[in-house]
Amino acid sequence: MGGEKPPPIGTGGGGGGGAFAFISKGWREVRDSASADLQQMRARADRELEHLLTSASALAGPSAPPLPPVAAWAPIAEVEFVRKRIEPKIMELRRQYSSTVREGWPPKARVDLSGITAIRNAIVAEGDGVGRSRLMPWKGHTGDEGRKEWEVVRMIRSGLKEFERRSLSSEMLGGFRGRSEFVEKFKLSLKSLSKVSQESKEVLPLDLTEIMAYLVRQSGPFLDQLGIRRDLCDKLVETLYSKHNSRLMYHSLPADRSLIGNENITDELDLRIARVLESTGHHTEECFWKDPAKYKISDNRRHVAIVTTASLPWMTGTAINPLFRAAYLARSTKQKVTLVVPWLCKSDQELVYPNNITFSSPEEQENYIRSWLQERLGFEANFKISFYPGKFSKERRSIIPAGDTSQFISSREADIAILEEPEHLNWYHHGKRWTDKFKHVIGVVHTNYLEYIKREKNGALQAFLVKHINNWVTRAYCHKVLRLSAATQDLPRSIVCNVHGVNPKFLTVGEKMAADREHGQQTFSKGAYFLGKMVWAKGYRELIDLLSKHKSDLEGFNVDVYGNGEDSQAVQEAARKLNLNLNFFKGRDHADCSLHGYKVFINPSVSDVLCTATAEALAMGKFVICADHPSNEFFKSFPNCLTYKTSEEFVAQVKEAMASEPSPLNPEQTYNLSWEAATERFMECSDLDKVLNNKNGHSGQDGRRSKMRKIPLLPKLSDVLDGGLAFAHHCLTGNEILRLATGAIPGTRDYDKQQCMELNLLPAQVQHPVYGW
Repeated sequence: MGGEKPPPIGTGGGGGGGAFAFISKGWREVRDSASADLQQMRARADRELEHLLTSASALAGPSAPPLPPVAAWAPIAEVEFVRKRIEPKIMELRRQYSSTVREGWPPKARVDLSGITAIRNAIVAEGDGVGRSRLMPWKGHTGDEGRKEWEVVRMIRSGLKEFERRSLSSEMLGGFRGRSEFVEKFKLSLKSLSKVSQESKEVLPLDLTEIMAYLVRQSGPFLDQLGIRRDLCDKLVETLYSKHNSRLMYHSLPADRSLIGNENITDELDLRIARVLESTGHHTEECFWKDPAKYKISDNRRHVAIVTTASLPWMTGTAINPLFRAAYLARSTKQKVTLVVPWLCKSDQELVYPNNITFSSPEEQENYIRSWLQERLGFEANFKISFYPGKFSKERRSIIPAGDTSQFISSREADIAILEEPEHLNWYHHGKRWTDKFKHVIGVVHTNYLEYIKREKNGALQAFLVKHINNWVTRAYCHKVLRLSAATQDLPRSIVCNVHGVNPKFLTVGEKMAADREHGQQTFSKGAYFLGKMVWAKGYRELIDLLSKHKSDLEGFNVDVYGNGEDSQAVQEAARKLNLNLNFFKGRDHADCSLHGYKVFINPSVSDVLCTATAEALAMGKFVICADHPSNEFFKSFPNCLTYKTSEEFVAQVKEAMASEPSPLNPEQTYNLSWEAATERFMECSDLDKVLNNKNGHSGQDGRRSKMRKIPLLPKLSDVLDGGLAFAHHCLTGNEILRLATGAIPGTRDYDKQQCMELNLLPAQVQHPVYGW
């Protein structure tokens, strides 16, 4: 205070207010004078400071004797404290400055008000003594430190009130009439301090305007179809919510409001709804109603969410390949990665996972996944794993999501989405549209569903319907679709590109085999084998037909078969009836040491899109005999890949492979099979490299305004069509009768109570209120 220019002071009487008023008057008089020396002023100010500090230290003398009960003497003691301790110091300060003014102060000098600091120290010293016992502790603070701080502040306020009262009533000191502006401002600061701590922690219920604002916001997809622009909807939400915003935000949002922009009303509304939900006692880890400070953007990295339909320990392509994709994408510093996998209840785990492996919690399964991956990678995979509820369908032999899968990626991390098997994820998706929540959505097609469905009863009709449904959902929910091979159906906005690589462990085995051959060692001691899930559609029917048709031509040729599955008994029974040279074993990991000695891998399947086992066998340096089919187009460039079109060619390729040795892979072939090369192909074909390099694509308030500016006055016809398809699909999947008629698992529109408990989720009736869309 001593180094700043005092504020203007109004009229007032004596006492504390008069002292400050007199200082102000002296300052105005000094400012008009111009005849003294600056050095003389500084010398006098130093002497005054020394004198006042000495006086203040004298006040902190021996403590007062014991006093009677608080209720009897507290007000009188406070008045005595003001009169005896504070008022003499004010008078001394007044005399010192009065003498300075009379002797002449130089102009443009800065007034040293350090004496006021001495007064403050005296108050604090007195408060530390008997003053502490005079006042009741402040209810807004707990603990000794908070109580001490409030008692001192309250003593200062009480003292200032007494100064002001005496300044208005006393005529002995004369002077000016009016309140000191300094005292008034100090009182206001004390009131604000008290107000912050006395805020009510009670969360008020939603009122009608809040419900209407949330209804309009949830009705965005429907209003889009009516031609109402999204920015107009946002304006309406802002208008409805701003009517009570100032009244409720202080009560319902104790978090730091600096994290929320004033213009981002939707975020404030989300947090308001979240606080109401949280007041019911429910807590969650990842959803948006947690403390917004946790989602403060700390760097400029983008976020990629990879959503898939299967998870380890189910050894299937849609569990393994997305896991490796997440690990290799996370190696880059440009983006953060979250892998979103299904969580099954224990009864479904027993049906799906091999070797009776089950998990009691998502954390336990996550530890298993990370341990399995760490054994196969040469680096640390830094990505997050999240779970969504799913149920296993025995008829479809696949996992169907339960509820809205998109909700398990928080709104603040909804940037780029990679949907592994987008048609599968969206057949019964009843939730927010992926392309509305995410800036860029990429679909990766793994499975040739039409080929599987054709093998079932009434397969031709079912395949016709599924083909059009796949076109429908991928067009409505994806910006771009990658097909691993031309074996899949032609989907809108799709491109054919193999974006899968091989586990580095298989490449290491291949390098070891090549090194052993160079040293003259025998690398392949076994003949032919086949490995795959034991269901007819995985190529077992084709294998049995080929071997039975050319049983005489392949006399003495044995094939070892490794696999588990629903059709295992039927497959083995068919082989025994035909007396084929097939030896059946339980399913194993393809990297198992017992499989390294085989020289020939046979894969007659034509239902695969891109067989992972074929790529792994090539990486280990083996011969691969497969059909001349679009699913094997990528492998034809490898010299160890032997393809056939007819059964006679199959016999010829088998004899050639058994009579010769495979060629070792060169560095280029090895790299083409690696996940590094697959990730490069993925970044290029999906336009992900362009999206990541787009600095304007970050989430946040600026990104939101940028998005609003880019909204055209008249939407494109294709966008209207895609929005209409998405809205129609949303309405149809919301009807339980239609869901069941099309083969959905009962109760998968929302997750059930057991999944709610296992994943710590809000109840479905709270997550999807009756007034929501």
